[in-house]
Amino acid sequence: MSDTASTRATRNTPDRPLVTAPDLLSSLAPLLAEWVPRQRWFAGKGRLITGFGLIAATELLPCTSDGSTPGLLHLLVRAQQSTPAGREAGSGDCYQLLLGVHPALPPQLAPAAIGRPTGGPLRGRTVYDALLDGRLCGLLLERLRMPGRLGTLRFRRDGDLDIPSGLPARPIAVEQSNSSIVYGDTFILKVFRRIEPGVNPDLELPRALADAKCARVPAPAAWFESAAPDSGGEASTLGVLQPFLPGSADGWQLALNALAVRADFTGSARALGHATAEVHTALAQTLPVTALRRPQLEAIAGQMNERLDATARAVPVLQPYRARLRSAFDALAAVGHDGRSWAAQRIHGDLHLGQTLRSAGEGRWSLIDFEGEPARPLAERRQPQPAVRDVAAMLRSFDYAARSGPAGGDPWSLEWARRTRAAYCLGYAEAGGLDPRSAPELMRAYETDKAVYEVLYEARHRPDWLPVPMAAIRRLAAGPAGGDPGGLGADGR
Repeated sequence: MSDTASTRATRNTPDRPLVTAPDLLSSLAPLLAEWVPRQRWFAGKGRLITGFGLIAATELLPCTSDGSTPGLLHLLVRAQQSTPAGREAGSGDCYQLLLGVHPALPPQLAPAAIGRPTGGPLRGRTVYDALLDGRLCGLLLERLRMPGRLGTLRFRRDGDLDIPSGLPARPIAVEQSNSSIVYGDTFILKVFRRIEPGVNPDLELPRALADAKCARVPAPAAWFESAAPDSGGEASTLGVLQPFLPGSADGWQLALNALAVRADFTGSARALGHATAEVHTALAQTLPVTALRRPQLEAIAGQMNERLDATARAVPVLQPYRARLRSAFDALAAVGHDGRSWAAQRIHGDLHLGQTLRSAGEGRWSLIDFEGEPARPLAERRQPQPAVRDVAAMLRSFDYAARSGPAGGDPWSLEWARRTRAAYCLGYAEAGGLDPRSAPELMRAYETDKAVYEVLYEARHRPDWLPVPMAAIRRLAAGPAGGDPGGLGADGR
């Protein structure tokens, strides 16, 4: 990294010698090249990291002390990766890193260790994932309590929610595409890892829903963002603090529990359909709604076909079904030929049972995690979409549960999925006024597109799960009957 690039990335903190040191990133790069690819949130799996570029660096807590107090360093780095033959080289993805710096890491933090730089300003000290250190997570909360600017970072507050000081921090250990910390039983902070310029939908949409007085989604209490030099003047959302819902159970686990004891889930699914429709209605009232006509529908179908072709190249097991799956996208393109149009609005974008919570007392459903599918570009995730896209994604989630639970896709669990899917659609229609099954071409196309996405995801991250979306691929390739939103096809596949 050149002296000029280092100075530009840290121009707002010239009095901090560590972040302006030109050899900071070069000394960390060998450690990060080993650690970053192993993280669940790293999007560039399968391609070699060839280097890193520093976008911004800020000391949240001084890292130059030789005492026992840890330092906290915030980095935005761009991972430079090898490019497959025949493809144009890109600039690489930007990642947010919060690094703890300690002379001697305590034993309880050993799993968080990244390594010890052999040179540079952190030479000889241990660098580790700060989001696994409760003390440093507590410091991050204090920054969020006090709006202001530090270097390229801006900490902001919204609403009247009080954020108490000194709440104990508990990192959520489950693997996910971002990192989350729970503070007491009061707040949860989501820290985004892959960063793009622009407001993240997980901040934008809950704020819009709060304005619409929709109680189905926790309203943001605070957030932080970056105005790094390469963002084109547009702030990038880095993390969002929202109320935590203690005692709530996520819909995925509730569905698996019902399957384990062969219990009916239609009442819960119907209520969840109500909640989804309420959120869609509130978003349509608060944010712009557009109409999709023939050119837009043809463009959407073309993008779906491109994703299908790309996935079939990456996952050869999909190849035999490609031509038959394409018919679903062709039917979507044909919808506009007779003058029909469909409303498009802001939606959740990655709705599934794991993105829902049901309260322990009154059994009220809430929707969370409005980031959208992290693999898609931010600009695409912020585009208006037909509401049936969320519905189709939830139907896929019921299918996943039926094939992932103890029953493992036996006839009873497949019938459970058929009835549950139908109940969800009924609940949605009751609360939203439009039965999603009245748009079969859109439903089939979006469910097929979601199943294709799942095939690529599972092939890359969880190969043992690949049979689950492949069962849906076989069903959907059978034609419109196999894509019936209320069922799973005549053969249950």
